[in-house]
Amino acid sequence: MSNHLASCLDFAVETAYLAGRLTLGYFQAGIRPDFKADQTPVTVADQKAEKLIRGRIEKKFPDHAIVGEEFGESAHKGANHRWYIDPIDGTKAFTRGVPLYGVLLGLEIEGRVEAGVAYFPALDEMVAAATGLGCRFNGRLARVSSVERMADAVATFTDPGSFAQYGRAEAWQRIEQATYVRAGWGDAYGHCLVATGRAEVMLDAVVNVWDCAPFPPILKEAGGYFGDWSGNETICANEAISANAAVLPRVLELIRG
Repeated sequence: MSNHLASCLDFAVETAYLAGRLTLGYFQAGIRPDFKADQTPVTVADQKAEKLIRGRIEKKFPDHAIVGEEFGESAHKGANHRWYIDPIDGTKAFTRGVPLYGVLLGLEIEGRVEAGVAYFPALDEMVAAATGLGCRFNGRLARVSSVERMADAVATFTDPGSFAQYGRAEAWQRIEQATYVRAGWGDAYGHCLVATGRAEVMLDAVVNVWDCAPFPPILKEAGGYFGDWSGNETICANEAISANAAVLPRVLELIRG
């Protein structure tokens, strides 16, 4: 299993890198987004990057299922491997020329995400992990921070308005008051900040599976937590938190109030 995971992880790293370099051809180039039915933006770069990723998966692993943000699900009967693709996580940042967008790949095997990659092309930062193989940040082992007190913690988020929109305003206010620094422009980058020890808490009031598929192995292998706002390790709750192990109990306590 470890050899298989290592091979899949190497493939995911290379694939995310190639897709990310493709997106750079459209970054800060005046590209205008279209808008999907849910009013989220999409660009030709999102679509081309996902097509590149899908093509590589279909060629290398023709019996694997695929779920992508832009082109939906390609199911294979009886498939026990499923790839989740977000070709550009943070399209709003991408279209504004903000370099914190990422290419996300997660591999689920028999219902559990076992490998994940997040590549940030404009920063040339790669965070990758697989179960039992550690978490690496640009090739070096990554760990969550050792900060133990919320009063010393950095909390990050994507959109503070989403907390009220999804019924998390009071929880966010308690966390906001308890932490040292609050910083935005989160999306996937916020979760990677936690995994690499540069922040202690990342909160998303709403996510899709492709937004968060890489992060269970990334955070776990880095010594932290990724899951829902109740402490369950999952990508299917439509909400997400990353935290280092030391502050997690206090974060969950503040959420509960």
